[in-house]
Amino acid sequence: MGFGVDCGSSDCSKNSQTAGAKAARLLRSRHRLALSGTPVENHLGELWSLFEFLNPGLLGTSSAFARHGVAAAKRDPEALDVLSRGVRPYILRRTKAQVAPELPPRTEETLYCELEGEQERTYEQLRQHYRQTLLTKIDRDGLSKSKFQILEALLRLRQAACHTGLLPGTSNGESAKFDLLLARLTELIAEGRKALVFSQFTSLLALLRPLLDAQKVAYEYLDGQTRDREARVARFQEDPECSLFLISLKAGGVGLNLTAAEYVFLLDPWWNPAVEMQAIDRTHRIGQEKPVFAYRLVARETVEEHILELQSHKRALADAILDAGTGGLRGLQREDLEQLLA
Repeated sequence: MGFGVDCGSSDCSKNSQTAGAKAARLLRSRHRLALSGTPVENHLGELWSLFEFLNPGLLGTSSAFARHGVAAAKRDPEALDVLSRGVRPYILRRTKAQVAPELPPRTEETLYCELEGEQERTYEQLRQHYRQTLLTKIDRDGLSKSKFQILEALLRLRQAACHTGLLPGTSNGESAKFDLLLARLTELIAEGRKALVFSQFTSLLALLRPLLDAQKVAYEYLDGQTRDREARVARFQEDPECSLFLISLKAGGVGLNLTAAEYVFLLDPWWNPAVEMQAIDRTHRIGQEKPVFAYRLVARETVEEHILELQSHKRALADAILDAGTGGLRGLQREDLEQLLA
């Protein structure tokens, strides 16, 4: 008798404290199997949870693994080697290139834009404010007691880098990203191409929609409140006049087949590169016959550039352990925060 669990990116089985994870560990069987596209998505504790289901005790207790995981997360070579040797014999990885070699090529590129005028001044004022107040608070109270202020600061800086109209108390604003995006979209639509536009901020997509309406661009829209997902997907897939699909990253990162699109635009980078990969995979999947081009829009000299650097570090950590991808805000150090606010 055997049991298997699907440990998807949003599944509770990767969080060892959830009722689902605890129930899974109580199952009795001779064989166990776990399936996941992101076995280490946010932090190494997720890996412990999976292995505690698969082979209880293999990675020790949760507290002991947490201590070892801190060293591994800091790229300690010995800790990485021990952890890697412990889990690799139990992991069978199959990349998309291995299971779907017939897929067309996929090209990823970062498009940079420069903040100017009022947007640049607004961003710089926010950066200086948070650098002065936040680092002082951290030195006084510590990181753990400053987490809400850290999240607020990073949120406001990311919003200002995308569009000043996202900031509280503003009804309109400027966006260098929109200038870049609309120029690209105009070219693609004129050529009869289709594109997906992702953002974590539904409010940013809301600011984009009237600009598209003014240009009489036909598009579909999906976020967490959308009820008729299938109808919207069908229209985008089948209607040649519907050129764009605006999608919130969380609502549309999984479960959608949008192979009519050849282009993907990610309006704002996220800590977790696995989430971005899943968004791109909405079109680069079985059924796609044309090359796929994915673009990340990043504002220069902002927190977004530093997020990309942190992404690289997090991805390299997981590659060293199990040859996969990872990310996340968890484990952020004061040095990381100084870099983000530089």
